Amino acid sequence: MKTIFLIPGLGADHRVFDFLNLSGYQRQVVSWIEPFNNESIEQYAGRLSNQISSSNPVIIGVSFGGMMAVEIGKLLQAEKIILISSARTMHEIPAYTRFIGFFGFHKLLPKAWLKSPGRLLFYLFGVKNHHEKKLLSDIVRDTDSKFLIWAIDKIVLWKNTIIPHNTVLISGSHDRLFPGALGDIIINGGGHFMIVNRANEVSEQLKRIIT
Repeated sequence: MKTIFLIPGLGADHRVFDFLNLSGYQRQVVSWIEPFNNESIEQYAGRLSNQISSSNPVIIGVSFGGMMAVEIGKLLQAEKIILISSARTMHEIPAYTRFIGFFGFHKLLPKAWLKSPGRLLFYLFGVKNHHEKKLLSDIVRDTDSKFLIWAIDKIVLWKNTIIPHNTVLISGSHDRLFPGALGDIIINGGGHFMIVNRANEVSEQLKRIIT
């Protein structure tokens, strides 16, 4: 049975993959590890890739996990690198996000604010019902603060311009976090949380790509 390696979003864990139908494949979730002080995203990807044991693997990354999948794909040969609600290069990161990173405004955000999900976060992720809001809130609150601050810094300062071979991006047409990332496959009406609330459609596309 083929093993698929899953990289969750910023600080998220296996819960974001629970809604996908990947029957016929063995799942292995790549676990975030604590970043070193001043560690680059490239260095971190090198350490994280130690969890990928298969040769020529299939890697699925969501949001920041997709960006990390790109960095890992630059280090090893993969059969497929599938990004969901993510970006392939720095040019697909919104200009205002890169502006924030250039001037370092993200470093002024209080930790308590980052760990307190509210209406703005729900809007950006496109979550509406109580179940989705609770799941997103639980994920944010469970995220390690040190990792969260490090990851936000890497997102806003990402400089990648290389797209690894066999990379496929699945985007939602209503993704408010990566509005400029026009995917190879677009889920009409999908938002940033479509791996949860449009899981059936995403699953169909994943199976088609993998097979």
